[in-house]
Amino acid sequence: MHSITGRASSKVLIAAMILVAFMRVAAQEMVVGVNVVNPMRSSVADQNALFNQLKAAQVHVMRCGISNDDKGIDFARRAAAMGIRIQLIVGPQYQADAPTRPYQPNEFPEMWGGHPLSYADPGLSKAAFQHLFDSLDANGIVLAGVELGNEINWAAFNPEFPLPGEGKILSSADLAHDPEGKKIAQGFLQYLKVLAVLRQVRDSSRLNRNTPIISAGLVSAEDGAKPYNNKKEDMVGLAATIAFLRAHGLDSLVDAYGIHSYPSGSQPGNPVAAAQRAARLNSVDLAECRSKGAEDGKPCWVTEWGFPNRDTSCPSNEAGRTLLVEEIRGDFAAAVAEHRLEGIDYFSWDSDPWSKKIDADSVYRCGGLTESGRAAVAPESKFAHGSKPASPGTGKSTK
Repeated sequence: MHSITGRASSKVLIAAMILVAFMRVAAQEMVVGVNVVNPMRSSVADQNALFNQLKAAQVHVMRCGISNDDKGIDFARRAAAMGIRIQLIVGPQYQADAPTRPYQPNEFPEMWGGHPLSYADPGLSKAAFQHLFDSLDANGIVLAGVELGNEINWAAFNPEFPLPGEGKILSSADLAHDPEGKKIAQGFLQYLKVLAVLRQVRDSSRLNRNTPIISAGLVSAEDGAKPYNNKKEDMVGLAATIAFLRAHGLDSLVDAYGIHSYPSGSQPGNPVAAAQRAARLNSVDLAECRSKGAEDGKPCWVTEWGFPNRDTSCPSNEAGRTLLVEEIRGDFAAAVAEHRLEGIDYFSWDSDPWSKKIDADSVYRCGGLTESGRAAVAPESKFAHGSKPASPGTGKSTK
């Protein structure tokens, strides 16, 4: 009995020390992390190899989901032992008989199947969240953040959207008057109910009551713009989505808005192209971000950002992508200086464990971390006031 109690007390003490240390770092500069793709699909040995890779690169935060069971908790525990905290993606729960939009890979590839958001069940969701947070507390695990859902303003991850849709980026007016938009708005309202129970569970946690709650990472679709393709895979504009959610209580439930930012990768190193990327970033992607404590909004957390490199040869040719990453890190630094940006998570560290090819988005390839990857995960202090990490001049990674 005494030895068990002693171990439990030690876990809590260590977790508290980690939490205090994190809060000190967070007060000093923005959180810098990476997305890890489906790590629960990997073997324990491969997961441990991942932790060693991240530790060697001095990455202390990874964004991913875990299973709400012993295997998921064990994954988080082993990560924490290596000094790596999880920025956890959780999802709503649904009744077994909730309607489902099927996956149609031939007609709409990467528009995933699932349940419409309007059928999310707050009661079932609360029970799942409570089990998860109780397990985290019992194992002394402090999260870097918790994020409910993913890209809920896009057909790919919100089956509330019909396929095919209207072939447009929906506006605030569409959410109020358009038949499709009104249905999506119902799903957004149900999302807020699930977010409210997540907040209740978070607030009652012993170790994670100060863990930031981040809204679902939102696609940075520009209000009034044309969709990126002609497949009628609809979106709701970023500004319209945040405005609707804020009007119905979002700011009382989250600590930051999740944003996904994938700037154009054209003409790396060209000053005109760089200025266009910066203008788009500030006028769309980060336009809704406010400083902490502001009355008209919340800070942002860019939970996905990056540039693909489709040249998968080894050693990697990273010259162009490195220029782009360093450029955008400088743009992010300006938002950090204005206290409007709390964190960034590069997408992605690796490829899906089940994939048979290298993901163009990945920065750990050819047996090591690419130069663009080193720039992506560098501490914010290296980019403050326009500074950049020293470039080795090759833009290549080798084994």
